[in-house]
This record gives sequence, C-alpha cells and structure tokens, in this order.
Amino acid sequence: MSSPPVVAAVDGSDDSLRALDWALDAARRRGALLRAVHVRQYATWAPDVLVAGPPNGEGDPVLDHARTHLAGRTDDGTPVEYVTLDGLPGALLPELGAGAQLLVLGSRGRGGFASLLLGSNGLAAARDAECPVVVVPRPGRAVHDEAGEAPTAPGPRVVVGLNVDSPDEAVAEFAFTEAARRGARVRVVVAYAWPARTWLAPNEYISPLIDQGEVENEVRTLAEGFLDPHRARHPDVPADLHVAPGDAAGHLVAASGDAELVVVGRHRRRLLAPARMIGSVTHAVLLHAASPIAVVPPSPPEE
Repeated sequence: MSSPPVVAAVDGSDDSLRALDWALDAARRRGALLRAVHVRQYATWAPDVLVAGPPNGEGDPVLDHARTHLAGRTDDGTPVEYVTLDGLPGALLPELGAGAQLLVLGSRGRGGFASLLLGSNGLAAARDAECPVVVVPRPGRAVHDEAGEAPTAPGPRVVVGLNVDSPDEAVAEFAFTEAARRGARVRVVVAYAWPARTWLAPNEYISPLIDQGEVENEVRTLAEGFLDPHRARHPDVPADLHVAPGDAAGHLVAASGDAELVVVGRHRRRLLAPARMIGSVTHAVLLHAASPIAVVPPSPPEE
C-alpha cells in the first residue's frame, strides 16, 4: 500500500478492541493498511531495586488476542499488520503518528483508576502526535442538550467545532473529507460568548450596548465565508451551520449524542506558548463526548 497506515494501539482491554474495530473500518474506507501496535511497558534498571526486564519476545498474547478478535473480518482484502514495541506507551504512541495517516486509541487502557474518563496515553497522543488522533470512548456516555440544539436532517453526521476567531483549515478539511467517506452530513458548531461584559473593577461589570442578534449574524457571516471553499471542494457533502451562545464544549458534547464522529482541533504553537496543547474545549470534548473524537493537528504556519 502506498498510502500511510491507520495505526490502532491495543493492550488487550475492551477499550482498545473497540478502537481496533473503529480503526479497521477507517482503514477499509481509506484503502489503507491497518497496523495494530502493542507497546509492552517494562521497568528500567535501578540500583538495589528488583525490577522487571524486557519481555522475552517469544510471542505477544495481546496481539494474539487482537488477531482472534479480527478473525474472519478482513476477508475483503484489508491488510493487517501486527507490531510489538517495547518502551513507554506515552512516549512511543505519539511517535507512531509521524508515519501514519490516523492513530486510533481507546479512551482507557488497562492501567489507571476505574473512574478515569481518559487515560494518560490517549491524552499524550492527542497532544503530541503528528497525525490526527481518534479516541473511541466507552459506550453508554450520556449527554444532555440543555441549550436545545437545533434539529438536523436525518442520517449520519460528522460534527466539527469552528472557532471563527482563528479557524483552522486542517480541522474543517478533515471533517468534510471524513463525511464524504461516510456519506454523512457535516454539522458545524460555532459558539460565541454571551452576554458580553466589560470589566471595570473587581466584581464590577457593565454590559455593552450590543445587540445579540447583530453579534450572532456577524459570527454566522464569518463562519459561512470560511466554509464556502470547503463546500465548493465537497459539493456532495451537505453542511449545516449551528451558531449559538455559550460554551463551545457544551454544544459539541450535546451534538455528539447521535454523531458518527466529533472533530476538534489542537492549539497552534505560539511564541509565548511553544509547548503543544490540546486546549480546554478539546480536553472537555475528549472527556465527555459520546461519539469517537478526532483531534486534528493545526495547519502548518504560513511562511
């Protein structure tokens, strides 16, 4: 296969097997190789401390379990490769993104506390990988639409968050392309802060004389202008725009209830903030969305 693989991280947990199922479907839609990777973690040597050594390499029961799980499901010709790596998953998994078109993980692995909503490896991959990262949550996450999201046309949909103050082409293009692969609609969610308030002194605010309707119309106009080129490149993908006041993460989580995928972006590096960050909205969506979540790296900065 000439195209980069879809990489699925497996560790034998039910969460990773759900991610493997999602990755198999993604590889099939892309005509790509599926690479199932197990990172075996072992402790390093330390003086006067008895620690485990590296695995003996006589076989990997986790990958054997993955093979059994996929048995009979790749008869359509989708190639699958099984790879074992030794080291720290939080460091090695993000590095796999450099040679992949997609990295897929479950929201939790075998380690950590049972109450965790997102494991440390998933968080590290979403923050650091060079390719888009899809995190597949556990089934049964409940979402509540307290704001009363506008109804959409029936059928599958891909939800994408759009920040009109700093829109990212890579995030929108990923959402439209994925919707085209799935025969789905794109639901574009844009949130704006309201009520707008001006700070005067501690605990003293005034509300500016701005009409909410004017603010929403301006936000909608900016969003429509950004989306026009994507609609032109994907004429067969219907796109709905949902503009609403309030918290962007809350609107995206509410829209995830019946979505096939929620697409969000990662913060772009800045001069005074050179470290990679996923941002508060993306973090909240990773923790609470009911559907799989794709975290897309930012577009390369223009020269």
